[in-house]
Amino acid sequence: MTDKHVFIVTGAGSGIGAATARRLAAAGHQVVAAGRRPEPLAAIAAETGALAVAGDAADADGANAVVAAAVDTYGRLDGLVLNAGVMIPGALGETSAEDWDTVLRINLTGPALLAKAALAHLLAARGSVVAVSSVAGLRAPTGASAYAASKAGLIMLTQTLAADYGAAGLRANAVCPGWVRTEMADQEMDDFIGHGGARDAGYDQVTRLVPQRRAAAAAEIAEAVAWLLFPAASYVNGAVLPIDGGATVVDVGTSAYGFRIEPRG
Repeated sequence: MTDKHVFIVTGAGSGIGAATARRLAAAGHQVVAAGRRPEPLAAIAAETGALAVAGDAADADGANAVVAAAVDTYGRLDGLVLNAGVMIPGALGETSAEDWDTVLRINLTGPALLAKAALAHLLAARGSVVAVSSVAGLRAPTGASAYAASKAGLIMLTQTLAADYGAAGLRANAVCPGWVRTEMADQEMDDFIGHGGARDAGYDQVTRLVPQRRAAAAAEIAEAVAWLLFPAASYVNGAVLPIDGGATVVDVGTSAYGFRIEPRG
């Protein structure tokens, strides 16, 4: 991809979003780094030359503002990475109405509003959308009802974009990461295994049944996102790509043949 294109990346202040901003900028493209926290966005902008746009893109005004900043600054919009997300744990019976609304608003309604705000510009550019969902949108986790429902919805939102607008030139695909070493996952490891420098032990436990036996680096997810945005994936539309080290291919019913699983103390 040699021409300079313009990409919006949400949740760009850390983790997969920051890694994606770095990857796109390294390829010579203009990046609009969007998110809710000004300080991390400013750091990414200083590192990559991205345009930082701080605000809440999970409401209509915020979504419109992000798209307007991209188009007003660069005159076009070629791609959209729907990466912003939040995780509030809990089975359904433990999830408050407020927490449910928060997760669905940020993880599903926000991406829909941003895609809608960007749609005319993406169609004009025959552009691309990549949504960052999760393996939790493909397989039912325990203790994460709202998160899983929102990520499954994000997959279907993406596929409806592909179905409705593919003939007009839009491509829309989703990636579904498994465990990735990010700030959010680090916090989950702290909660899971206990504080005190034991994150590696936590990641070791949660990836014990993953064929590759490790969590991903954020840059590995960014590579797949970039490929889906770029012309190398020009006939990939409506795809759902697990990036999980093989986790979703494992038959849990036979896992005991290869592993001895012991309860935690």
